[in-house]
Formats: sequence, C-alpha cells, structure tokens
Amino acid sequence: MTKSTHAGRAILIVENHQALRLFMVGLVETAGFEAIQARNADEALSILECRADIALLVTNVVMDSGMDGVELAHAVDIRWPSVKIIVVSGQRGLMESDLPGKSLFLAKPYHDEEMVFEIRSLIGA
Repeated sequence: MTKSTHAGRAILIVENHQALRLFMVGLVETAGFEAIQARNADEALSILECRADIALLVTNVVMDSGMDGVELAHAVDIRWPSVKIIVVSGQRGLMESDLPGKSLFLAKPYHDEEMVFEIRSLIGA
C-alpha cells in the first residue's frame, strides 16, 4: 500500500476479480491516493468500520457472494454519508436511479483518465 499524497483521501476499491482490483489499485496510487482493496462487500464494510479516512468507495456491481455493489452503495450511503461512491458495471439496464443520490455510475469499459477525473472531482483533489 502506498501512502497517499492527499491526506485523508483514501479510496476503497471493491472488486471480486483480482486482476481488475490490482489494476484499479495501481491507477488510484498513480493518481496520488492511498488505495485500499476489498474482494467483496463484507470485507469493504469491515474496512469502513476501522478506517475513518476513506473518502471514496469504488465498487463493481457484480460480486461473487453476498450483497452486490448496488446494495453496498446503499449500505455505505446510510452508515457513512460522507463517503462518496462510484459504481462501475458492464451490465446493461442499471440506471442511476437504482443508486443512492450522491453516487456516480461509470459504465465499463471506461478510460483510465475518465476514472481519475471522476475521483478527483468527487473528493476535491
């Protein structure tokens, strides 16, 4: 884990596919943020319980077990209202109205620059 150059700007990445998760970690760290990773919603919720410095959750919709990314977004919105949320998916039919009001939906595939732009615009870096 790389120390963030943006204090208090940790980003929690939730992705069940290891290769995609590690890619996102690299992207976030290259942009100068601390990346924290979770394989599923349960891990993400446990991390959020312990880390008050998480500014942003980036979650995929599809997960192997337990709650999906949309359910996770709603749970985080209720319990940690200051945490911003980006939900990513390659699924068709997901509507922004399915997500909590402050969430941003980003359709796969997206460009790396687009993700970094959205991260910076949401957490003010």
